[in-house]
Amino acid sequence: MKKYSIKKQTRILAAFLGLALIIVLFVPLWKIDLIAPQYPEGLELLIYPNRLGGNVDIINGLNHYIGMKTLHSGDFIEFTILPYIIVFFSLLLLITALVNNRRLFFIVVTLFICFGIIAMVDFWRWEYDYGHNLDPNAAIIVPGMAYQPPLIGYKQLLNFEAFSQPHIGGWIFAITGFVLLFLAIMEFFAIRKQKRLLVNPAIATTAIVLSLFISSCNAGPEPIVLGKDHCEFCKMTISDDRFGAEIVTTKGKVFKFDDSHCIIAYMEKEGFNKASVKDIYFKDFSSGHSLINTKDAFFLKSDQLQSPMGGNVAAFSNKDSLTKVSAEFAGTTVSWSELYH
Repeated sequence: MKKYSIKKQTRILAAFLGLALIIVLFVPLWKIDLIAPQYPEGLELLIYPNRLGGNVDIINGLNHYIGMKTLHSGDFIEFTILPYIIVFFSLLLLITALVNNRRLFFIVVTLFICFGIIAMVDFWRWEYDYGHNLDPNAAIIVPGMAYQPPLIGYKQLLNFEAFSQPHIGGWIFAITGFVLLFLAIMEFFAIRKQKRLLVNPAIATTAIVLSLFISSCNAGPEPIVLGKDHCEFCKMTISDDRFGAEIVTTKGKVFKFDDSHCIIAYMEKEGFNKASVKDIYFKDFSSGHSLINTKDAFFLKSDQLQSPMGGNVAAFSNKDSLTKVSAEFAGTTVSWSELYH
């Protein structure tokens, strides 16, 4: 192998990925699914490299009531330039495989990864704009409510469940990025002559991929943002940092509540799947108001607490804090199993 050439397998994969990117021009890059009681079959917004697809008209009709701007493919400059960018990277990868130059390969990988990051930031900015810049004269106005869809994953928007994820084109882009990064690491270590270093890039890449996978599966609680987050049960804006609560499901979804009354009422609704609950968290009533797992929490029930929705239950991370507050608010010490069973 020449000093500045790349490995044969790298050239083959680069050419293959260049050809694969051509497919992206004809398939959706991303999709957002919307599910609600009135649309049990769901609505779908498909994002192609050059246009919007799916149930665009129906979604625009619904968005009109809450003051969101109408979605039109012609309003997005991205749909004009994105096909050219895809063709550019496709040709660049094919040229790299043909020229067989390591420096050029590193430049292409760097450009591709930077483009991926910029594209995701631009997508988030687009979602933020449509979800926050609402018509003040809309038919339905919920104070403090925004309708920004999730960048990726799940989010509750009023009575709609929104799921955002890559489609065929998006997965091709993601796989291309991961493969190019892996090949770049392999080529970087190939510059070194020591044979023992040849194994390290594979190990490092595997560790990175595994850590990303594991971290995505370790679902945990999310911070409750006062004045912005809404209770899943009563839909009121959460405003008291002492009584908030959360359900974290086995799939990583997070449902937020303003006090014990709402979270218990939500879990007692007909059709609620108890098996889907991974963990339940309550805000620590004492200083800091951190989220504590009900498995480790101590509870005080007192009518003098006057929580937002009348649950009147406070959670504590330790018995000392509970004892101190009990002196001010007379009540009963209870466990989570006594509150909900």
